[in-house]
Amino acid sequence: MVHHAPRGQELDAEQREAGRLLFAGQCDFTAAANNMPALPPMGLPEICFAGRSNVGKSSLVNALTGRRMLARTSQTPGRTRQLIFFDLGQRLGLVDLPGYGYASAPKTDIEAWTKLTRKFLAGRQSLQRVFLLIDARRGVGKGDSEIMKLLDESAVSWAAVLTKADKLKPEALEKVCRATEATVATHVAAYPELFVTSSQAGDGIEHLRGHIAGFALQK
Repeated sequence: MVHHAPRGQELDAEQREAGRLLFAGQCDFTAAANNMPALPPMGLPEICFAGRSNVGKSSLVNALTGRRMLARTSQTPGRTRQLIFFDLGQRLGLVDLPGYGYASAPKTDIEAWTKLTRKFLAGRQSLQRVFLLIDARRGVGKGDSEIMKLLDESAVSWAAVLTKADKLKPEALEKVCRATEATVATHVAAYPELFVTSSQAGDGIEHLRGHIAGFALQK
Protein backbone atom coordinates (compact mmCIF):
# COMPACT_ATOMS: atom_id res chain seq x y z
CA MET A 1 0.00 0.00 0.00
CA VAL A 2 1.36 3.40 -0.99
CA HIS A 3 0.95 6.21 1.54
CA HIS A 4 0.94 9.70 0.12
CA ALA A 5 2.66 12.47 2.04
CA PRO A 6 0.62 15.62 2.71
CA ARG A 7 1.37 18.52 0.39
CA GLY A 8 2.39 21.94 1.61
CA GLN A 9 3.73 22.83 5.01
CA GLU A 10 4.33 20.02 7.48
CA LEU A 11 2.73 20.30 10.90
CA ASP A 12 4.95 20.37 13.95
CA ALA A 13 4.60 17.91 16.83
CA GLU A 14 2.51 20.36 18.87
CA GLN A 15 -0.02 20.82 16.06
CA ARG A 16 -0.27 17.06 15.49
CA GLU A 17 -0.86 16.48 19.20
CA ALA A 18 -3.49 19.22 19.30
CA GLY A 19 -5.31 17.50 16.44
CA ARG A 20 -5.08 14.10 18.09
CA LEU A 21 -6.45 15.38 21.40
CA LEU A 22 -9.28 17.33 19.77
CA PHE A 23 -10.57 14.38 17.78
CA ALA A 24 -9.93 11.83 20.53
CA GLY A 25 -12.29 13.73 22.83
CA GLN A 26 -16.05 13.81 23.05
CA CYS A 27 -17.92 14.15 19.76
CA ASP A 28 -21.69 14.41 19.92
CA PHE A 29 -24.44 14.70 17.34
CA THR A 30 -26.28 17.94 18.06
CA ALA A 31 -28.72 18.66 15.23
CA ALA A 32 -29.99 17.79 11.76
CA ALA A 33 -31.56 20.56 9.72
CA ASN A 34 -33.41 20.51 6.42
CA ASN A 35 -34.48 24.17 6.50
CA MET A 36 -33.04 27.45 7.75
CA PRO A 37 -35.24 27.79 10.89
CA ALA A 38 -34.05 24.33 12.00
CA LEU A 39 -30.37 25.36 12.06
CA PRO A 40 -28.92 25.29 15.58
CA PRO A 41 -27.94 28.69 17.04
CA MET A 42 -24.45 29.92 16.32
CA GLY A 43 -22.04 29.50 19.20
CA LEU A 44 -18.86 27.53 18.72
CA PRO A 45 -16.56 28.22 15.79
CA GLU A 46 -17.56 25.82 13.00
CA ILE A 47 -15.93 24.05 10.09
CA CYS A 48 -17.88 22.11 7.51
CA PHE A 49 -17.41 19.50 4.81
CA ALA A 50 -18.95 19.97 1.38
CA GLY A 51 -18.70 17.96 -1.82
CA ARG A 52 -20.56 16.10 -4.52
CA SER A 53 -22.62 13.03 -3.66
CA ASN A 54 -20.55 9.97 -2.80
CA VAL A 55 -17.28 11.95 -2.55
CA GLY A 56 -16.64 10.45 0.86
CA LYS A 57 -17.70 13.19 3.31
CA SER A 58 -19.18 10.84 5.89
CA SER A 59 -16.21 8.47 5.59
CA LEU A 60 -13.81 11.36 6.18
CA VAL A 61 -15.74 12.56 9.26
CA ASN A 62 -15.63 9.01 10.61
CA ALA A 63 -11.89 8.71 9.90
CA LEU A 64 -11.08 12.04 11.54
CA THR A 65 -13.01 11.19 14.70
CA GLY A 66 -12.04 7.52 14.78
CA ARG A 67 -15.71 6.56 15.05
CA ARG A 68 -17.02 4.22 12.40
CA MET A 69 -20.68 5.15 12.59
CA LEU A 70 -20.60 8.80 13.63
CA ALA A 71 -21.59 10.05 10.19
CA ARG A 72 -23.72 7.71 8.13
CA THR A 73 -22.06 6.34 5.04
CA SER A 74 -23.95 4.99 2.07
CA GLN A 75 -23.21 3.44 -1.29
CA THR A 76 -26.19 5.35 -2.68
CA PRO A 77 -25.29 8.95 -3.61
CA GLY A 78 -27.50 11.66 -2.20
CA ARG A 79 -28.71 9.87 0.92
CA THR A 80 -27.62 12.68 3.26
CA ARG A 81 -30.30 15.31 2.69
CA GLN A 82 -29.83 17.36 5.82
CA LEU A 83 -27.11 19.47 7.39
CA ILE A 84 -25.72 17.30 10.18
CA PHE A 85 -24.12 19.09 13.16
CA PHE A 86 -21.64 17.66 15.66
CA ASP A 87 -20.06 19.18 18.78
CA LEU A 88 -16.38 18.35 19.18
CA GLY A 89 -15.68 18.58 22.90
CA GLN A 90 -17.47 21.95 23.20
CA ARG A 91 -14.53 23.43 21.33
CA LEU A 92 -15.54 23.18 17.67
CA GLY A 93 -18.68 22.62 15.63
CA LEU A 94 -18.42 20.18 12.75
CA VAL A 95 -20.99 20.20 9.95
CA ASP A 96 -21.59 17.53 7.29
CA LEU A 97 -23.41 19.10 4.32
CA PRO A 98 -25.68 17.33 1.82
CA GLY A 99 -23.90 16.16 -1.31
CA TYR A 100 -24.60 17.79 -4.64
CA GLY A 101 -24.98 16.24 -8.09
CA TYR A 102 -26.28 12.87 -9.28
CA ALA A 103 -28.51 12.27 -6.27
CA SER A 104 -31.17 9.59 -6.72
CA ALA A 105 -33.94 11.79 -5.35
CA PRO A 106 -36.81 13.85 -6.75
CA LYS A 107 -35.64 17.03 -8.47
CA THR A 108 -37.61 19.24 -6.06
CA ASP A 109 -35.84 17.62 -3.09
CA ILE A 110 -32.44 18.18 -4.69
CA GLU A 111 -33.26 21.83 -5.37
CA ALA A 112 -34.48 22.34 -1.80
CA TRP A 113 -31.36 21.04 -0.08
CA THR A 114 -29.05 22.66 -2.62
CA LYS A 115 -30.71 26.00 -1.84
CA LEU A 116 -30.38 25.34 1.90
CA THR A 117 -26.68 24.50 1.55
CA ARG A 118 -26.02 27.68 -0.42
CA LYS A 119 -27.84 29.82 2.15
CA PHE A 120 -25.89 28.18 4.97
CA LEU A 121 -22.53 28.69 3.28
CA ALA A 122 -23.22 32.32 2.46
CA GLY A 123 -24.72 33.41 5.78
CA ARG A 124 -23.24 31.44 8.70
CA GLN A 125 -21.02 33.89 10.60
CA SER A 126 -19.64 31.17 12.90
CA LEU A 127 -18.29 29.25 9.92
CA GLN A 128 -14.48 29.44 9.96
CA ARG A 129 -13.64 27.28 6.96
CA VAL A 130 -15.31 25.06 4.40
CA PHE A 131 -13.43 21.93 3.41
CA LEU A 132 -14.45 21.17 -0.15
CA LEU A 133 -13.99 17.48 -0.86
CA ILE A 134 -13.03 16.40 -4.38
CA ASP A 135 -12.81 12.78 -5.51
CA ALA A 136 -9.20 12.25 -6.63
CA ARG A 137 -10.43 9.95 -9.41
CA ARG A 138 -12.64 12.68 -10.90
CA GLY A 139 -10.87 15.95 -10.22
CA VAL A 140 -12.69 19.29 -10.06
CA GLY A 141 -16.14 19.07 -11.63
CA LYS A 142 -18.82 21.58 -12.58
CA GLY A 143 -20.58 21.38 -9.20
CA ASP A 144 -17.26 21.91 -7.40
CA SER A 145 -16.53 24.98 -9.52
CA GLU A 146 -19.95 26.45 -8.71
CA ILE A 147 -19.39 26.03 -4.96
CA MET A 148 -15.90 27.55 -5.26
CA LYS A 149 -17.42 30.58 -6.97
CA LEU A 150 -20.16 30.87 -4.34
CA LEU A 151 -17.61 30.74 -1.51
CA ASP A 152 -15.44 33.36 -3.21
CA GLU A 153 -18.46 35.66 -3.68
CA SER A 154 -19.53 35.14 -0.05
CA ALA A 155 -15.96 35.71 1.25
CA VAL A 156 -16.02 32.33 3.02
CA SER A 157 -12.60 30.75 3.53
CA TRP A 158 -12.35 27.30 1.97
CA ALA A 159 -9.79 24.59 1.34
CA ALA A 160 -9.74 21.74 -1.17
CA VAL A 161 -9.44 18.17 0.11
CA LEU A 162 -8.79 15.31 -2.30
CA THR A 163 -10.44 12.09 -1.14
CA LYS A 164 -9.85 8.45 -2.09
CA ALA A 165 -6.19 9.16 -2.90
CA ASP A 166 -5.38 5.47 -2.38
CA LYS A 167 -7.42 4.61 -5.49
CA LEU A 168 -4.83 6.21 -7.78
CA LYS A 169 -1.26 5.30 -8.64
CA PRO A 170 1.32 7.93 -7.55
CA GLU A 171 1.81 9.35 -11.07
CA ALA A 172 -1.92 9.78 -11.65
CA LEU A 173 -2.41 11.27 -8.20
CA GLU A 174 0.39 13.77 -8.74
CA LYS A 175 -1.25 14.87 -11.98
CA VAL A 176 -4.64 15.49 -10.36
CA CYS A 177 -2.95 17.24 -7.43
CA ARG A 178 -1.19 19.68 -9.75
CA ALA A 179 -4.40 20.34 -11.70
CA THR A 180 -6.39 20.91 -8.51
CA GLU A 181 -3.73 23.22 -7.06
CA ALA A 182 -3.77 25.25 -10.27
CA THR A 183 -7.55 25.64 -9.99
CA VAL A 184 -7.40 26.54 -6.31
CA ALA A 185 -4.80 29.23 -7.03
CA THR A 186 -7.34 31.13 -9.16
CA HIS A 187 -9.82 31.57 -6.28
CA VAL A 188 -9.56 34.49 -3.88
CA ALA A 189 -11.16 32.81 -0.82
CA ALA A 190 -9.18 29.57 -1.13
CA TYR A 191 -6.60 28.42 1.40
CA PRO A 192 -3.46 27.69 -0.67
CA GLU A 193 -2.67 24.22 0.69
CA LEU A 194 -4.24 21.12 -0.90
CA PHE A 195 -5.07 18.32 1.52
CA VAL A 196 -4.68 14.80 0.09
CA THR A 197 -6.51 12.08 2.03
CA SER A 198 -7.68 8.52 2.08
CA SER A 199 -10.22 7.60 4.75
CA GLN A 200 -9.62 3.92 4.08
CA ALA A 201 -5.80 3.97 4.18
CA GLY A 202 -5.54 6.79 6.72
CA ASP A 203 -3.44 8.98 4.45
CA GLY A 204 -3.47 12.69 5.33
CA ILE A 205 -5.89 12.24 8.26
CA GLU A 206 -3.42 13.25 11.00
CA HIS A 207 -2.35 16.28 8.96
CA LEU A 208 -5.95 17.42 8.44
CA ARG A 209 -6.75 16.89 12.14
CA GLY A 210 -3.85 19.13 13.14
CA HIS A 211 -4.94 21.84 10.72
CA ILE A 212 -8.57 21.75 11.90
CA ALA A 213 -7.46 21.97 15.55
CA GLY A 214 -6.27 25.48 14.81
CA PHE A 215 -9.91 26.61 14.58
CA ALA A 216 -10.99 25.10 17.92
CA LEU A 217 -11.51 27.08 21.10
CA GLN A 218 -8.38 26.71 23.21
CA LYS A 219 -8.68 25.30 26.71
